Amino acid sequence: MGERGEGVNAAHGTGLRIEEHPDRLVVTLDRPEKRNAIDADLITELHAVCAELEARPRLLLLTGGTDGIFAGGADIGQLRERGRLEALAAINSAAFARIRALPMPTVAAVDGPALGGGAELAYACDLRVCTERAVFGQPEVRLGILAGAGATHRLLALVGEARAKELLFTGRRVDAAEALRIGLVNRVVAEPAELLPTAHGLIDEMAKGSALALRLTKLAVDAPAAAHPQLDLVSQAVLFEDEEKHRRMTEFLERRRPR
Repeated sequence: MGERGEGVNAAHGTGLRIEEHPDRLVVTLDRPEKRNAIDADLITELHAVCAELEARPRLLLLTGGTDGIFAGGADIGQLRERGRLEALAAINSAAFARIRALPMPTVAAVDGPALGGGAELAYACDLRVCTERAVFGQPEVRLGILAGAGATHRLLALVGEARAKELLFTGRRVDAAEALRIGLVNRVVAEPAELLPTAHGLIDEMAKGSALALRLTKLAVDAPAAAHPQLDLVSQAVLFEDEEKHRRMTEFLERRRPR
């Protein structure tokens, strides 16, 4: 792994720009005229990205770029016209759950506002990196709805019950400094130009590991508590028979051998 500079292929959809690398996919939200609002077409494209990463597992970097906006939330014009049947269809939450369940780790790189569904999209990723001008918030109650695309449980897991309830009940926005302090993001960079290199650097660190070990570690971490330690034991048993485990441990021992 760690092959970011080789064999890049770029594609462009209605609302996404996609760059393919041997070990990662870089997906950029690209609806600047709508502040990257998440509409039905964008959800369809995100499902296509997930299908690609399920068929050929790689690391994912998801970003809105470095123009000062990650995603301003769901498309309110579309959201206003949805009724209870559309709500029950889990249009946004199904796509975000699919991102959360991707086989390999995912990183969201956030510059500027990530609000409503945009914040929930960032929460669906395993790790988050942001700029100092990033802002997170769940304003749904002020629009007469709830945060129905993952925040009611993912935010709870990230920042704890009391703080999650405060943010969900009030719609208060969280700046980058607070987001780092409460564990909502993993890293904050001072300048937008540092955002994508920092996110790629984090992925580079993960890419140094065994792809199978990464995949099984994510599976174990995301499993319900009742699945442990049985899932850990089975996953370790698989890895103990893996040829890459033997190669990596042999290389480690040879580096330690006195010369």
